[in-house]
Amino acid sequence: MTRKRFSEEAALDLLRQIDLDQASGNTVERSIRTAGISEAIYYKWRKLYGGMGKSQLRELRAVEKENTRLKRIVAELELDKLILKESLDYLKPKV
Repeated sequence: MTRKRFSEEAALDLLRQIDLDQASGNTVERSIRTAGISEAIYYKWRKLYGGMGKSQLRELRAVEKENTRLKRIVAELELDKLILKESLDYLKPKV
């Protein structure tokens, strides 16, 4: 059986559909089965995206992208700091 990869938007849509099915009186298991996902995936998505809208998902992606960029900048600055420290130790007169 091949694995399906759902995008984050598709996961949000499925969660919303499952919630609507539950509101109409279906059980969680039946709603999940109709959506075509496993219970583990459902609860994992609920934990990750529960109560989140598409605009909040876009904001989360933007924050994660900015965080990655800032981590890269910090790593480069740390490397520069180490290089400068080594060169300073090399240039320091030895007593």
